[in-house]
Amino acid sequence: MPPLTHAELVRLGFARADRVERFLADPLLDPAPRELIEAMARSADPDEAAIGLLRLVEAMHRDDLAEQARAILVDASGQDLVRLLGASVAIGDHLTRHPETVRPLLTGAEEPLTSAAQYRERILRAVGADPAAAVPVASGTGDALRTAYFASLAGIAFADLTAEDPLALQVPVSAALADLAAAALEGALALARASQPGHEHVRLSILAMGKTGARELNYISDVDVLYVVAPAAPEVDAEELTRIGGALARQVARICSERTAEGSLWQVDANLRPEGKDGELVRTIDSYRRYYERWADSWEFQALLKARPVAGDEDLGAEFVDLVQPMVWQASTRDGFVDDTRAMRRRVVELIPHGETERNVKLGPGGLRDVEFTVQLLQMVHGRSDEELRCRGTLEALARLRAGGYVSRAQADEMDEAYRFLRVVEHRIQLHRLRRSQVIPEAPADLRRLARSAGMGPEDFTRRVGSVRRRVRQLHEEIFYRPLLQTAAGLSDGEVRLSPASAQARLAAIGYRDPVKATQHIAALTGGVSRSAAIQRQLLPALLEWFADGIAPDMGLLAFRRLSEEAGSTHWFLGMLRDSGVAAKRLTRVLSSSRYAGDQLVAMPHTTRWLSRDDDLRPLGSRKLGEELTASMRRAGTREEAVGVVRDIRRREITRLALSRLSERITAIEVGTALTDLADAELAAALDLALRDEESAGIRMAVIALGSFGAREMGYASDADVQFVVEDAGAGPEAVARGIRVATALQKILNAPSAGMDMKVNADLRPEGRQGALVRSIDSWLDYYRRHAAPWELQALLRARVSVGPSGLAERLEQELDALRYPREGMTAARERDFVRMKARIESERLPRGITPERHLKLGRGAMTDVEWVVQKLQIAHAGENPDLRRISTLPALEAIAAAGLLSSRDAEILAEAWLLAWRLRRALFLWKGREPDALPSDRVDRRALALLVEGPDGSANSLEERYLRITRQARAIVEREIFGASTPHLPGERLG
Repeated sequence: MPPLTHAELVRLGFARADRVERFLADPLLDPAPRELIEAMARSADPDEAAIGLLRLVEAMHRDDLAEQARAILVDASGQDLVRLLGASVAIGDHLTRHPETVRPLLTGAEEPLTSAAQYRERILRAVGADPAAAVPVASGTGDALRTAYFASLAGIAFADLTAEDPLALQVPVSAALADLAAAALEGALALARASQPGHEHVRLSILAMGKTGARELNYISDVDVLYVVAPAAPEVDAEELTRIGGALARQVARICSERTAEGSLWQVDANLRPEGKDGELVRTIDSYRRYYERWADSWEFQALLKARPVAGDEDLGAEFVDLVQPMVWQASTRDGFVDDTRAMRRRVVELIPHGETERNVKLGPGGLRDVEFTVQLLQMVHGRSDEELRCRGTLEALARLRAGGYVSRAQADEMDEAYRFLRVVEHRIQLHRLRRSQVIPEAPADLRRLARSAGMGPEDFTRRVGSVRRRVRQLHEEIFYRPLLQTAAGLSDGEVRLSPASAQARLAAIGYRDPVKATQHIAALTGGVSRSAAIQRQLLPALLEWFADGIAPDMGLLAFRRLSEEAGSTHWFLGMLRDSGVAAKRLTRVLSSSRYAGDQLVAMPHTTRWLSRDDDLRPLGSRKLGEELTASMRRAGTREEAVGVVRDIRRREITRLALSRLSERITAIEVGTALTDLADAELAAALDLALRDEESAGIRMAVIALGSFGAREMGYASDADVQFVVEDAGAGPEAVARGIRVATALQKILNAPSAGMDMKVNADLRPEGRQGALVRSIDSWLDYYRRHAAPWELQALLRARVSVGPSGLAERLEQELDALRYPREGMTAARERDFVRMKARIESERLPRGITPERHLKLGRGAMTDVEWVVQKLQIAHAGENPDLRRISTLPALEAIAAAGLLSSRDAEILAEAWLLAWRLRRALFLWKGREPDALPSDRVDRRALALLVEGPDGSANSLEERYLRITRQARAIVEREIFGASTPHLPGERLG
């Protein structure tokens, strides 16, 4: 038969047909039967198959295996061989180095998917060890181990790639890979013992964890292990046991990971051991027992679910498994189980490099890990009472869950098939170069090869992967959450129906503290035949999981029920949640994170719409708010209606800011700026309304903002500290009298009694305090501050600015403020004495009873006030000469102080971190509790909520407390030095000279 033409090769699918023509024309291959070439064309990469075959035949001729080489070209087995060569360059390289292994591979002389015992015997004989004793009787080498390992691996890959139904073969393929890895560990241990003096004194067992323990291993993956040791004789002491056992463990890891001309196997990872990388590499049974009974986190027991002995002393390994198994099945009842489970899922996602999330078939959404997580979570929940669920393998556990009625047959079958398919994809990715990867390639040639190795074209392959992953995400909701709806609402649609106890166990396992009430809420939302109930049955599986991922699932679910009762009958509410995944997920976060926001959404359901659009969550700004407030208040028919307008708009805007912050659309500092803008707009609109009175005509009034209002650092519930100043323009006392009427009217508008979120306008910081006139003329105001003001009153002006007022008056006041607060003479000795005495007096008298100084967020040691006083002292001392220091906000002022060299950059960073952390905690407390306490909570639940709001999903109650106490302690040391000039702390209440 004539050789195939160039055009025929192209038509068959060879990408470099010209090169392939040359290969096929080589005397060693010519004539290559058409059937063999067509088999190459059906392989994953026909070009790689052609060059791999040529290289292999050349190697066989060099090793006097010419007859075997010729047989490959004409036997049907050669057609299977080129499928392997086209899918795996790495295995082709191994066969080329060891052509003597080809014939046994093709003839089936060594079964490719054999028993664990046979793999063990092959490996041990290869390293010169007696399989009965696993101790070398000859001088074996690591290369002999690697050669034997890859020969067996080639057999597994050959069976995998030539199978008629690869999906059906994935369980035995993964099991064979795990058994081969176990045999390699046994061989490595035999080699380690041969080189370790005194090894006979130590019993050592290697336990496999993770995929190896579950017999679900990939072609290339880290092998997770634990090491257990015991003395082989009574005279072996603990030190010798640890030394020899540790040396053996390190040798095993080195042998397996060491790269030579034969390649390397994989990394042996012992980081799942107690205390991780910092813990002892080997431990005794008693040491493990003490650790797991006293110190272990919940996730460590979850990891032990798959532990099994694979190498070394079998009896010792079995003893370890007997120790930990009862602990594993009680782990879901432990404190912290839910947090640990969530943290593990987050860490999995964080491992995915940016841009690979949707292409990672293991860790990405709808990938292998999602299947494993669903199955394992159900095992942990129901395995406490149902021992039939206590197994290691994912698909075996899924089958048992189906048999036990925890998962429907149809759902179990779908998830089983999805898992097998994704494992095929993962295996084909890894086989090409035997590299650890789970990422679908983007390059067209690589994607084509991968798709063909799975028996599809690139477009069909991409569609199949996408549909499988979407379905896995849906199945997670259907399998874990939908039965909760069936049980709670008393429905039956042929799917799984859990017992009430089982349903409550599931809810408790994912974080619902009162599963009985949660079941009642689910029943109320989904019961009946209304359109609303039908849509809720579609939505709730996802919402229940998202609530569980939040801070307080019970609070979130209750608030959602209340909100649904208010808005559920409207056409837009459930439609928005059904059609906008962003809005639904944001809503669950808001409701499970903030009692305040939940109450506001229930009171104003229409504001829920903002969650679907980022533009609606942006602060409106003082100008736009001022225009709206002024126009609305002017339209009000009465003063009472005007008061209602300002209340409604303020409540609406604070809700907007709370939703924006909880949705992470704005930063904490931007919240303070936006709240200040809102206060400015309210004051401007209220002043406009008050000035409309005929008796107030011609009054030019300015409102000076002080404190957090002046510094643009307001909280959700902050008062607005102000002073009122009028320009008399020759009107004298009459102007002041009119001004008092205007200021009084303004305060009545904004300070009207209410249980809502109204801003209180407080003028107690005016000259002479409450005893002084509510309003002063600008000349009187200046005279007071120039001649009579106490040092602390001048200090208060450091955080002052003109909030509202005519431009000319505002500009003059700003100039006068600078002259008053930034003295040219700086900090005189007398003023410094007053400054220090005042600070000591505040610490002694203002700290509330019952709150320790270390925990008060505003007045505490190293907290907000401490930092502000350091800033203010340095501004008083130096801002008269250095205009760059004239900043009224704390953090910008600290930056300027550091830039001027008045504080080291490190000190400025410490003070900024302490101030910002305390500031954020106060705002987070308001969102969480609906009020703004001033102390770091002692209640662990409250601290955990704050940690999640402030530090993100990895925050914890303990880590937050430790961080706050540490940074404020560091800040206080700076305060002591900068204010009190002390190298040792002074105590609140202590009299200073």
